[in-house]
Amino acid sequence: MLDKIDRALLAMLQQDCTSSLQSLAEAVNLTTTPCWKRLKRLDDAGIIRARVALLDNEKLGLSLTAFVLIKTQHHTSEWYQALVSVVETMPQVLAFYRMAGEYDYLMQVLVADMKSYDLFYKQLVNGVPGLIDVTTSFAMEKIKNTTVLPL
Repeated sequence: MLDKIDRALLAMLQQDCTSSLQSLAEAVNLTTTPCWKRLKRLDDAGIIRARVALLDNEKLGLSLTAFVLIKTQHHTSEWYQALVSVVETMPQVLAFYRMAGEYDYLMQVLVADMKSYDLFYKQLVNGVPGLIDVTTSFAMEKIKNTTVLPL
């Protein structure tokens, strides 16, 4: 599906999505029209989901990263939809996964401090009935965090 040129374009966009069409085309030895057509095809196929600016959470005062593991006694589709509806309203949740294994769900949460986390925690447990266990681990140091996919 993806050839060497597609992968090169995607790698460049992951580094800087503001690169001009001209610079992208030159980097992969194409003229702008075929380069644009490739980018359009990648967009249309949903391979390029969005073009965003990555912000520095520390400089924005969001320095506490928490990983929240959740166990529940409910596994109906109605309960699941209710959980998803609550979590979607919580901007502190950066990632949310349904898991296999000991815990049912995993969240990555980013907040300013412990007080902010406590408010988040209360909103979560009061907004979602049927949680058996909510266990949180706090990150002490960010060693690696990337949005670059291994192409």
